[in-house]
Amino acid sequence: MGVKSSGSTDAERNRKRLKLKFAIKQSMRELSVQLSVLNHQVAAHLDLTDIDLDCLDFISREGPLSPSALARRTGLHPATMTGILDRLEQRGWIARDRDPSDRRAVVVRANRTRNAEIMRLYSGMNTSMDRICAGYGEPELELLADFLRRTADAGRNATDELTGD
Repeated sequence: MGVKSSGSTDAERNRKRLKLKFAIKQSMRELSVQLSVLNHQVAAHLDLTDIDLDCLDFISREGPLSPSALARRTGLHPATMTGILDRLEQRGWIARDRDPSDRRAVVVRANRTRNAEIMRLYSGMNTSMDRICAGYGEPELELLADFLRRTADAGRNATDELTGD
């Protein structure tokens, strides 16, 4: 009888684990949609397209980088990237500079003086996130940060697989 009870407990744990994994994936999908909607609104307030804002974010976080590296990272065609960079440069969001290691090459960098405009538009979300994080202890925040980092890496890997990188 003890074996049946133990087997039942394992089965219950497995069901609960499956439900939790499903709930996490559903929540991640909902988060993805909500962040897309938020980013769309932020982009519209800045007179940018969604992909312009995405590229600006890549440049801000990972730049300076070459236009070809940015095209590879985003999965966009280099000609499309040129148009995006032209728009961002014309609106004062980025600058194109000569690559210090190869004067024939160009790198793009974000115009950091414009960060406040973007941060103002994300302030509501940042405030909400601060409130949410305040409800967690340090070990829980470390776990969440690790989970989100690993999930972002999984998303990058899945994108690379789709783009053939």
